[in-house]
Amino acid sequence: MAFQSDKQHPIVPREKLDFGLNDSIPKYWFGGDPFRTRFFDAMSLIFPPGEKFFMVTVRDFRDQVTDPKLLQDIKDFNRQEAQHSMVHNQYNDLLRKQGMPVDELIAWLDNLLFTKYRSRFSRQYTLAITGALEHLTALGAHAMFDERDILGDAHPNVRAMYAWHAIEEVEHKGVAYDVMVDYAKVGYFRRVAALVHATFMFPWVIFKFANRMLKADGFSFWQRVKLNVKGLHWVLKPGGFLAPTHKHYIKYYKPGYHPWQEVDQPGYEEWLAGFNRRQDPVEASESIRSALLAH
Repeated sequence: MAFQSDKQHPIVPREKLDFGLNDSIPKYWFGGDPFRTRFFDAMSLIFPPGEKFFMVTVRDFRDQVTDPKLLQDIKDFNRQEAQHSMVHNQYNDLLRKQGMPVDELIAWLDNLLFTKYRSRFSRQYTLAITGALEHLTALGAHAMFDERDILGDAHPNVRAMYAWHAIEEVEHKGVAYDVMVDYAKVGYFRRVAALVHATFMFPWVIFKFANRMLKADGFSFWQRVKLNVKGLHWVLKPGGFLAPTHKHYIKYYKPGYHPWQEVDQPGYEEWLAGFNRRQDPVEASESIRSALLAH
């Protein structure tokens, strides 16, 4: 049954949070860099349909679940995912005001996930896709929270939105996995195949969306090529954005792997302490940075 760890973080739905996602946020909020900004903006567009997909694929097997703790975890997982969608939709409204093709891109992803994937693949495999994507999104904490201060040039309100999202992904990272293994009976090879699939699909969609937005910004084809070359270097170079995630990513390929075997979650305790002071997610985000920069 579900993996138990005394270091497992409780799933705490945090609702009615105010990130100050308003017109005070500049168009290129990530250090004035169009690529880095649209790279993260693409993730904000992906999350609402993606999280709806996560909830639906878990719901496919919820009626089979008998473990009371897992049933409560599924409920809290759904509440967290619903809040993520709500907050990212608030931010996506800002993108609409900038003239970004928000509805076009979300409709495209809805069609991919709910029409193509749900008609082409088994319910077990679509849940395995969810398990893989949950693994990839939980890796965000490792990319964002270390001494490199990778989001140091980002607007604090947007930085806080991604910090909160990453922290909550850490809290519920084992839920879809437990349903997948214990109730959908997804075996090793299907689980690994889904991660390979997600490893290509997820960045492909991010770059597709980012470049569509850069085009809407008025950048020419060759300008976008230059932005992407520079941006890819930032993402993939030694010490770049994804550098801390590789050793955690490959653990998913181990037979017998479970997400809660890994309990070292950078920034989690600092964020929680900051949030518990005044229930302010921006203050919580800055608590992580203060702790890291003090080292």
